[in-house]
Amino acid sequence: MHPLQLSRPPGDFTNTLIIHHLLLIIIALSNPYFRFKQFIVNHDQCSMKVTTDSCLFGAWVAHHIRNMDPAKNILDIGSGSGLLSLMIAQQTHASIEGIEIQQEDYRQSIDNIANSPFANRITLHQANAIQFHYNKRYDVIVSNPPFYENDLKGSIAGKNIAHHDAGLKLPELLSLIARQLTADGAFFLLLPQKRLADLKPLMGKNHLFINEITAVHQTENHDAFRIMLRGSFLKSKSDACSIVIKEGTDYSAVFTRLLKDYYLYL
Repeated sequence: MHPLQLSRPPGDFTNTLIIHHLLLIIIALSNPYFRFKQFIVNHDQCSMKVTTDSCLFGAWVAHHIRNMDPAKNILDIGSGSGLLSLMIAQQTHASIEGIEIQQEDYRQSIDNIANSPFANRITLHQANAIQFHYNKRYDVIVSNPPFYENDLKGSIAGKNIAHHDAGLKLPELLSLIARQLTADGAFFLLLPQKRLADLKPLMGKNHLFINEITAVHQTENHDAFRIMLRGSFLKSKSDACSIVIKEGTDYSAVFTRLLKDYYLYL
């Protein structure tokens, strides 16, 4: 089911399902908010909208954190609409700090957090993540960093920062993670699959290691388009696996298991 949470159409007629999913896509482009089971994310003022892969990443990260030693402090770099912070807060008891450079995203995320059940555990800062004065190290750091570094930039400043390298670049992000992560902490990144080659040499420069890579596929017939990565200062054998979002016309069993606590109709 698409994050907009519309109910599933009756029957198994292929044409009906195709039309239904097309309508979901059209509505998603114009809908100013996404309603989850425990919170709502307004994103009409944000440069980066709520997407299926960002929801999957949030659920995947929350699942890992829930199964780790209890994390006390979590940092969300480039927190945008507040989606990741909210998804993690739902599954943990940690204190979460989000840092967002863009004013419009920051303002809307303030409202999203304030209207959620987790407002007392999430603090947001409008600041440049590199220049910000941190007063602690964090057990967990998460980020959905700029997607298209080195690609052609568009004309809208906010989307340039969110999608390209006009804001925080990958080398700067990894250096920041290395400075602010506790010795036994973990970090999580969502990246385009093609960025993996750029990432590996930067990890070594910062004494960081990849502990797990999960490739994300739209369907079993599609190549991976995103990677979800877990890393730390601990060198270990890197686990590699994959998640398929859709199986036929339905969400896959793995996707459903991760998102069932969030999506209204799963």
